[in-house]
Amino acid sequence: MRLRPPHNRVHNRAIAWWATQAAVLALPLPIVFGVLHLAIPPARPFFGCAFLITLLPGLAYMAVMPLWRYRVHRWETTGEAVYAASGWLWQSWRVVPLSRVQTVDTLRGPLQQLYGLAGVTVTTASAAGAVKIKGIDHRTAQALVDHLAGITQATPGDAA
Repeated sequence: MRLRPPHNRVHNRAIAWWATQAAVLALPLPIVFGVLHLAIPPARPFFGCAFLITLLPGLAYMAVMPLWRYRVHRWETTGEAVYAASGWLWQSWRVVPLSRVQTVDTLRGPLQQLYGLAGVTVTTASAAGAVKIKGIDHRTAQALVDHLAGITQATPGDAA
């Protein structure tokens, strides 16, 4: 096994999912400043500047982050290992030998359910923590969990 870029991309709906997450983080403060700008005429210069100072970086984050993450996030399973690449500013590539896999789980938060996506967590005893594959189609995630559960049960190793 060697560390290499995984083959499979996450689902393209992950772009919208990440953009929605970014909007939930980036827009509340500019909205508050915008409302205050309209509601308090004497403080309009301050709240107008605060609105722009918080809105522009938020819009840039919403535009760049989802596309960048989509370009980076990939996953793959082979008969020997699970490969995952994730991140956007801090990128990580991980390879987990199937003999070290302890549990395989899925997670579907409310936004993931809205977009028909899921995440798969492959847990090992490693100090580096679990490998998380986020943004894949929920049917693909279930098939992946079933596949990994079958392979890891049949794979000899010390994780059992």
